[in-house]
Amino acid sequence: MISRKNMGSASPLLLITLVLGVCFATYNLVTMVMHNRSISKPTIYYNSDGGIFVDPIIEMPESVRKLKRAKMPFHVALTATDAPYSKWQCRIMYYWYKKQKDLTGSEMGGFTRILHSGNPDNLMNEIPTVIVDPLPAGLDRGYIVLNRPWAFVQWLEKATIEEEYVLMAEPDHIFVTPLPNLAHGGYPAAFPFFYIKPDQNEKLLRKFFPEEMGPVTNIDPIGNSPVIIKKELLEKIAPTWMNVSLKMKDDPETDKTFGWVLEMYAYAVASALHGVQHILQKDFMLQPPWDLEIGKKYIIHYTYGCDYSMKGELTYGKIGEWRFDKRSFLRGPPPRNLPLPPPGVPESVVTLVKMVNEATANIPNWDAE
Repeated sequence: MISRKNMGSASPLLLITLVLGVCFATYNLVTMVMHNRSISKPTIYYNSDGGIFVDPIIEMPESVRKLKRAKMPFHVALTATDAPYSKWQCRIMYYWYKKQKDLTGSEMGGFTRILHSGNPDNLMNEIPTVIVDPLPAGLDRGYIVLNRPWAFVQWLEKATIEEEYVLMAEPDHIFVTPLPNLAHGGYPAAFPFFYIKPDQNEKLLRKFFPEEMGPVTNIDPIGNSPVIIKKELLEKIAPTWMNVSLKMKDDPETDKTFGWVLEMYAYAVASALHGVQHILQKDFMLQPPWDLEIGKKYIIHYTYGCDYSMKGELTYGKIGEWRFDKRSFLRGPPPRNLPLPPPGVPESVVTLVKMVNEATANIPNWDAE
């Protein structure tokens, strides 16, 4: 150690060496801190009032936390085919979009059905539609959802979208309450799916998300829908999403493990490859029959079958005495005035059937498929 007394007599060479050493050490420390920050991202959750309720690693940037903004409309976009199964769901979804769009609290803007069948269908005059091409024959290998990222790539290239944000939605979504823009600046909003588990699939995901990109926990537990995202971000992510989807489908191990959620993992990976982190909005939607109450949720996603006994008991996995399952209507729309569930069935299922019935009662030529 060099004392103060001797500092005045230290050689110039020694002083230069010390200064360079300190600078080098400081540079390494700063670099290490910045690197660790860049590869270890927090999981950000928001509640329905916009307040953070889980943020275990770091606090949100102050500029985002205190963000008070003007109304920020988003464009609603869903991908669809010309199959009857897809069409009747799109009609119900569009009905409820129109009912909720102009209500207090809504920031929904325009609407587009991205039809990836390559040809017009009989809903062109009913629902705003842009036609895009499907993947080349055989490329999806029966997994039609692979057309979704390719459809968004084409739509973003050819469409004029006035809104700064886009909501990626699906035909089996029903807007149960007016939907605000849940994104915050450069942070898109997404729904966290319990079955998307990057941390439990690290070996597979490393084929598409290399170690130099950071831990697999940088991959959000989401799919592409519902997601509200800035258009400019989606334009960057979409081609990567498409390429990762095709690569995952080409890998037998990944294809077998991820199955029908493969494209969801592909979107999550593509976003992480671009350094995009989503705010995880648990109130974004509910999924009957597992979610029992509507609460402050915005979207009903009716992907699961709802089977009950006449005593109101769930018989999931077994066809119930009363049931509503969208797959019961693969070849055509459900009839008007479906029977309501028996007493004791949760609010979420009752609301779903009532909203389907209201839509089908008011959509002209409902049975004309």
